[in-house]
Amino acid sequence: MFSHIMVGTNDLEASSHFYDAIFAVLGHEHRFVDHLGRIFWSTATGNFAIARPIDGLQATHGNGMTIGFACDSDRMVDAWHAAGVANGGTAIEDAPGLRDAGTPMARYNAYLRDPAGNKLCAMHFIGAQEAGATA
Repeated sequence: MFSHIMVGTNDLEASSHFYDAIFAVLGHEHRFVDHLGRIFWSTATGNFAIARPIDGLQATHGNGMTIGFACDSDRMVDAWHAAGVANGGTAIEDAPGLRDAGTPMARYNAYLRDPAGNKLCAMHFIGAQEAGATA
Protein backbone atom coordinates (compact mmCIF):
# COMPACT_ATOMS: atom_id res chain seq x y z
CA MET A 1 0.00 0.00 0.00
CA PHE A 2 2.95 2.33 0.37
CA SER A 3 6.17 2.86 -1.55
CA HIS A 4 8.23 3.80 1.47
CA ILE A 5 8.26 5.25 4.95
CA MET A 6 11.25 7.24 6.16
CA VAL A 7 11.76 8.48 9.70
CA GLY A 8 14.38 10.89 10.87
CA THR A 9 17.01 10.20 13.48
CA ASN A 10 19.84 12.14 15.07
CA ASP A 11 21.69 8.90 15.91
CA LEU A 12 21.93 6.56 12.92
CA GLU A 13 23.94 4.00 14.88
CA ALA A 14 21.39 3.60 17.69
CA SER A 15 18.45 3.62 15.29
CA SER A 16 20.01 1.13 12.85
CA HIS A 17 20.81 -1.24 15.75
CA PHE A 18 17.17 -1.00 16.93
CA TYR A 19 15.64 -1.50 13.45
CA ASP A 20 18.02 -4.35 12.57
CA ALA A 21 16.71 -6.17 15.67
CA ILE A 22 12.98 -5.64 15.14
CA PHE A 23 13.13 -6.28 11.39
CA ALA A 24 15.07 -9.52 11.94
CA VAL A 25 12.07 -10.77 13.95
CA LEU A 26 9.79 -9.91 11.02
CA GLY A 27 12.12 -11.63 8.53
CA HIS A 28 13.31 -8.41 6.84
CA GLU A 29 17.05 -8.59 7.33
CA HIS A 30 18.20 -7.23 3.98
CA ARG A 31 19.23 -3.59 4.14
CA PHE A 32 21.36 -1.14 2.20
CA VAL A 33 22.83 2.33 2.68
CA ASP A 34 22.48 4.84 -0.14
CA HIS A 35 24.91 7.57 -1.23
CA LEU A 36 23.34 10.03 1.28
CA GLY A 37 23.86 7.66 4.24
CA ARG A 38 20.18 6.74 4.54
CA ILE A 39 19.54 3.15 5.63
CA PHE A 40 16.80 1.17 3.85
CA TRP A 41 15.14 -2.18 4.58
CA SER A 42 13.31 -3.40 1.47
CA THR A 43 10.58 -5.95 0.82
CA ALA A 44 8.41 -6.76 -2.18
CA THR A 45 5.66 -4.55 -0.71
CA GLY A 46 7.61 -1.46 0.33
CA ASN A 47 10.66 0.15 1.87
CA PHE A 48 11.38 1.52 5.33
CA ALA A 49 14.25 3.93 5.88
CA ILE A 50 15.97 5.97 8.55
CA ALA A 51 17.95 9.11 7.84
CA ARG A 52 19.45 12.23 9.28
CA PRO A 53 17.30 15.12 7.99
CA ILE A 54 18.66 16.33 4.66
CA ASP A 55 17.99 19.95 5.66
CA GLY A 56 20.58 19.61 8.45
CA LEU A 57 18.08 20.37 11.23
CA GLN A 58 17.36 18.09 14.18
CA ALA A 59 15.11 15.09 13.59
CA THR A 60 11.89 15.07 15.62
CA HIS A 61 9.16 12.45 15.91
CA GLY A 62 5.63 13.14 14.66
CA ASN A 63 3.06 13.64 17.40
CA GLY A 64 0.02 11.51 16.57
CA MET A 65 1.94 9.44 14.02
CA THR A 66 2.16 5.64 14.25
CA ILE A 67 3.87 3.24 11.87
CA GLY A 68 2.39 -0.25 11.96
CA PHE A 69 4.18 -3.46 11.00
CA ALA A 70 2.21 -6.58 10.04
CA CYS A 71 2.96 -9.77 11.97
CA ASP A 72 1.98 -13.37 11.24
CA SER A 73 1.21 -14.34 14.84
CA ASP A 74 0.84 -13.18 18.43
CA ARG A 75 4.24 -14.74 19.15
CA MET A 76 5.83 -12.63 16.44
CA VAL A 77 4.30 -9.49 18.02
CA ASP A 78 5.74 -10.49 21.40
CA ALA A 79 9.17 -11.25 19.92
CA TRP A 80 9.16 -7.92 18.01
CA HIS A 81 8.32 -6.05 21.22
CA ALA A 82 11.00 -7.88 23.21
CA ALA A 83 13.64 -7.26 20.50
CA GLY A 84 12.75 -3.58 20.41
CA VAL A 85 12.97 -3.10 24.18
CA ALA A 86 16.25 -5.04 24.30
CA ASN A 87 17.73 -2.83 21.58
CA GLY A 88 16.99 0.71 22.72
CA GLY A 89 13.23 0.99 22.25
CA THR A 90 10.75 2.06 24.92
CA ALA A 91 7.56 0.11 25.67
CA ILE A 92 4.53 2.40 25.58
CA GLU A 93 0.77 2.14 26.08
CA ASP A 94 -0.62 -1.19 27.26
CA ALA A 95 1.41 -4.40 27.38
CA PRO A 96 1.31 -6.51 24.21
CA GLY A 97 -2.06 -8.19 23.97
CA LEU A 98 -5.47 -8.75 22.45
CA ARG A 99 -7.59 -5.71 21.52
CA ASP A 100 -11.28 -5.65 20.53
CA ALA A 101 -11.83 -9.40 21.07
CA GLY A 102 -14.86 -10.79 19.24
CA THR A 103 -15.11 -7.93 16.73
CA PRO A 104 -14.09 -7.77 13.04
CA MET A 105 -11.18 -5.50 14.12
CA ALA A 106 -9.81 -7.98 16.65
CA ARG A 107 -6.04 -7.80 16.79
CA TYR A 108 -3.06 -8.59 18.95
CA ASN A 109 -0.64 -5.71 19.08
CA ALA A 110 2.23 -3.99 20.87
CA TYR A 111 3.62 -0.46 20.85
CA LEU A 112 7.16 0.93 21.10
CA ARG A 113 8.99 4.18 20.62
CA ASP A 114 12.21 3.83 18.66
CA PRO A 115 15.43 5.49 19.91
CA ALA A 116 14.45 8.71 18.09
CA GLY A 117 10.95 8.79 19.66
CA ASN A 118 8.92 7.54 16.66
CA LYS A 119 5.82 5.54 17.60
CA LEU A 120 5.67 2.00 16.19
CA CYS A 121 3.13 -0.78 16.38
CA ALA A 122 3.38 -4.50 15.62
CA MET A 123 -0.02 -5.98 14.78
CA HIS A 124 -1.48 -9.39 14.08
CA PHE A 125 -5.05 -9.21 12.77
CA ILE A 126 -7.25 -11.96 14.18
CA GLY A 127 -10.59 -13.05 12.79
CA ALA A 128 -13.58 -12.21 15.03
CA GLN A 129 -14.40 -15.89 15.53
CA GLU A 130 -10.81 -16.71 16.58
CA ALA A 131 -10.69 -13.66 18.87
CA GLY A 132 -13.94 -14.67 20.59
CA ALA A 133 -12.52 -18.12 21.24
CA THR A 134 -9.37 -16.72 22.87
CA ALA A 135 -11.03 -13.93 24.85
